[in-house]
Amino acid sequence: MNFRLLPEWAEQDAVMLTWPHIDTDWADNLARVEPVYVELAKQITHKQQLVIVAHSEALKISITALLKNAAIDLSRVHFLVTPTNDTWARDHGPLTCASINNPLELNVVDFTFNGWGNKFESALDNQINKSLVKALGDTNNQYQEIDMVLEGGGIEINEHGVLLTTSECLLNKNRNPDLSADEIESLLKSHLGATDFLWLEHGYLAGDDTDSHIDTLVRFAPNNTLVYVKCDDENDEHFSALSAMEKQLKSFKTANNTPYTLIALPWPKAAYDNENTRLPATYANYLIINNAVLVPTYNDINDELALSQIQKAYPTHEIIGINCQPIIEQFGSLHCITMQLPRGFLAGAAQ
Repeated sequence: MNFRLLPEWAEQDAVMLTWPHIDTDWADNLARVEPVYVELAKQITHKQQLVIVAHSEALKISITALLKNAAIDLSRVHFLVTPTNDTWARDHGPLTCASINNPLELNVVDFTFNGWGNKFESALDNQINKSLVKALGDTNNQYQEIDMVLEGGGIEINEHGVLLTTSECLLNKNRNPDLSADEIESLLKSHLGATDFLWLEHGYLAGDDTDSHIDTLVRFAPNNTLVYVKCDDENDEHFSALSAMEKQLKSFKTANNTPYTLIALPWPKAAYDNENTRLPATYANYLIINNAVLVPTYNDINDELALSQIQKAYPTHEIIGINCQPIIEQFGSLHCITMQLPRGFLAGAAQ
């Protein structure tokens, strides 16, 4: 396999946002949610370009006005107008592999998105990548559509090709019921260039619709480092599962048979919606962009500690907190609503 999925800290052209709109579950909360998207747009365009997927021309006009009011440089913003079901770009967005011999030779891999096991309508979102590549992608890039269900939030990969995931998600029968673990590994070696696998058997997040996506629990950082959520409240419903997860992380070994460096993230206080449903607040759901990491915060006493712990994992990056309290009210967070597009993805993006 000549191509490999790039780790998130690889140099990027842009980040993709799929903007919320009145025909989504965000309808009653747009006034609180859109300012978060505007703040994300501001921080992203300070560092690189931004792709915004807009449900309609009318929404594009509305977004443009919001960005202008925030003094955002519109020359760094690219719009794709296409119908959307929802906003979770991490999971319907493209996974981009680069040639091992030439990092600017890209293969854009488009897996099937089925609304996290057919829980939600996803037919429109499942067509976004094809439109994105056609409208904005560099024509030198390869594009591959794969008949396999996989979400970007369900996997992590590092610079050595080690792929990290959870059994609860990738082996769930609501995704690929006819595939065994060995068959899934074989396909991910073929399509994503994975060289080895770490299967996490423990850990979950209440309020999470994704069947334990890895990006809510554990993240790769450079130099064989794992950043993970740690629950230190024995009375919390997550304590047992996350303690078992931590124990398994300590048992993982690198290719050199040495333990991974572990950096624990604090546990935010429990947050609930108006129906007393627990919301999936997690500091692990951060986004790496060029020279910065955007970290979700929750007006919590542990916000500052989370920022300082993530700084340890990415010492050369600027660490920027983004208030994501409105986002978790739809049961996701910052990483879930974004997808990085690596260097060479966009047509004419070189600067």
